[in-house]
Parts: sequence; C-alpha cells; structure tokens
Amino acid sequence: MSIVNRELKDKVVVITGASSGIGKACAEVFAAQGCKVMLSARQTDKLQYIEFHLKQKGYDVATCTSDVSKEDDCRNLIIETINRFGKIDVLICNAGISMRALFEAADLDVIRRVMDVNFWGTVYAAKFALPWLLKSKGSIVGMSSIAGTKGLPGRSGYSASKFAMEGFLETLRTENLKKDLHVLVARPGFTASNIRNTALGNDGTSQGESPRDEKEMMSAEEVATHIFHAVKNRKRDLVLTTNGKLVVLLNKFFPALMDKAVYNHFAKEKDSPVK
Repeated sequence: MSIVNRELKDKVVVITGASSGIGKACAEVFAAQGCKVMLSARQTDKLQYIEFHLKQKGYDVATCTSDVSKEDDCRNLIIETINRFGKIDVLICNAGISMRALFEAADLDVIRRVMDVNFWGTVYAAKFALPWLLKSKGSIVGMSSIAGTKGLPGRSGYSASKFAMEGFLETLRTENLKKDLHVLVARPGFTASNIRNTALGNDGTSQGESPRDEKEMMSAEEVATHIFHAVKNRKRDLVLTTNGKLVVLLNKFFPALMDKAVYNHFAKEKDSPVK
C-alpha cells in the first residue's frame, strides 16, 4: 500500500452546489487552506460573485456553470477542471435539493427531480472524475444527511436519494479498496443553509420560508471546517450535531422507538404535512 500525502495545500478541489450554503462555505474553507478550487452550480451570477470575492483574497479559483442532474454538464465540469488545473484531488458532491410533502400527495416528478440532483448528480460527477481521482489517490465526499440513515416523514424522495447515495459511495469505496481512493460520507444533521427554503412541495414548487429556526442549527462554515479536517485525515464517515449522532446511534438499537420519535418531531414543524 502506497503512502498517501495528507496535506491539502495546492490540491485541486471540485465542489458542486457551490453557490450557497455548505458548498459556498467549503469553497471558502478549502481555498483559505491553499487549495485550488473549481466552483460549480447552476446560477452563473452567484458563482461569479463568489469567484470575485475569493480572488480578491488571492485564492486560486475558477467556475463552471453546470446542472448536476445533466450527464453532459458533469462531464463538461470535469473537462473544464482538467483544462484549468490539470488534475483533480478532491470531489465534493454537495449539490442537493430537498422536498417536504407526504408521498401520498406528492407528484412523482418531485421524487424524480430530487433523485436526479442528489443521487444521479453524485453518480455523474463521480463517474467522470474517478479516473483522475484514482490517479491522484484522491477523495470523493458525498454530502449525505441523517435522512440517509433514518427515513424522515415528509421527505420520502430526499431520504431515498441519500440512502441511494450512501449505498453507491460505499460500493465505490469497496471496489477501490486497493487503489487508495478515499471516500467520505458526511452527514451534517440540520444545518443553517438554503436547502430547506428551496425544498419542493407536493406539486414541485418551492416551499419558500424554512419551517425551522435556522439560528439554532450548526452553521455552514462549521460544517465546512469539519469536512476539511475529515478529508485531510481521510475519515470514512462524518456525523455532525449532537442530535444527528443520537439519531444514528439510537436507530441501530431501537428502530421502532425512533420511528415514533421522528414522527412526533416532524409533526411539530410549522405547517407540517405530518399530522
């Protein structure tokens, strides 16, 4: 087994969903630590603003507008990264979308859209980046969720996408066990980010205002710092927040009890679809 360089300075990091929330925070944290960063998201104006902000600080960053639910966009993202930086050391699959609706009432298109971004977006990006990551003995980070460990009511498509992502990444890790590929599954728990504001309702429209108090959650900057250290130390799993760790632990031993606890918790949300 070859020795892996754990220092991240001058490493090339590709971040999807980098225009806000955890993705934007990761861009700032990794760039500040001397990484070269490729920012990817659908909104060109937001990407360019972040690029300008980071370049003002002297960081080496570039952008590529892409929709991870589109295979060709993900292929182009990797091509653009190689053209700009010549290699890829870390791929952070952060782009994600949530939903908030009972499966009974939700349009099937809502489930498809969530799966296309959260699951297929990870698969596409990983597929095209993998040859370069194997060459660099690099890292793939999957931004999962506690919803990838415990199915959450009103989030059927979201939980399904995160369960699928975790199964895919676990397989990728095992298949490349002897090739020094590092795979990190990160489960941030509830984080103050934009994902709840853009969550899809039962008809596919955005729910708008978050039903949760963002001030009581871990900040995106805290999450990004934890992810940086987890990548540097080549950890395989990262579970954040006390509540998140409790859910993962208790669900192993008391799954039926956790069903009731999770149901009651989400039933208390403002305008909850769970009654």
